[in-house]
Amino acid sequence: MPHVPGLRSPYDKTVGGLHHFGRMLDKIRLMLAGQLPEDFQRNYGFSLGLDGQLCGFLSVKFEDVEARMKEGGTDANVAEWVFARGLRPNRTQTMVWNEHSRKYGWNDRASAYLQGLKKDAGAEHVARITSFDLIELSEGREPPPPRG
Repeated sequence: MPHVPGLRSPYDKTVGGLHHFGRMLDKIRLMLAGQLPEDFQRNYGFSLGLDGQLCGFLSVKFEDVEARMKEGGTDANVAEWVFARGLRPNRTQTMVWNEHSRKYGWNDRASAYLQGLKKDAGAEHVARITSFDLIELSEGREPPPPRG
């Protein structure tokens, strides 16, 4: 998958302090504008993907967030709308989500699926890869070094 202008890294935490939140909002905006590339549409709002997991964590439906995005507004407006209707994560909950999402695919139900995608991203040499790392590599960004 190529780099898409206007699509943040999943590592970005500028929306609500949460990994992937800004990227999910970017994907919705791009989809609503008819600019989300087809390669990105197969996981768009997918319940087992990061969009669905984040919405599940926040106790909101992806479709409801998408409908709210149609109304417009800033990331902060939409985040506040989500937090008012679902979970407003505290510091510990934010840390749990960020660590879970950052490591997703490393050693869990997504691992086998990601192993099959490594070749397409040119990451055959990476022994264990996360979904974030795979996204970064496939969009032409270098993932941050693993933490100890």
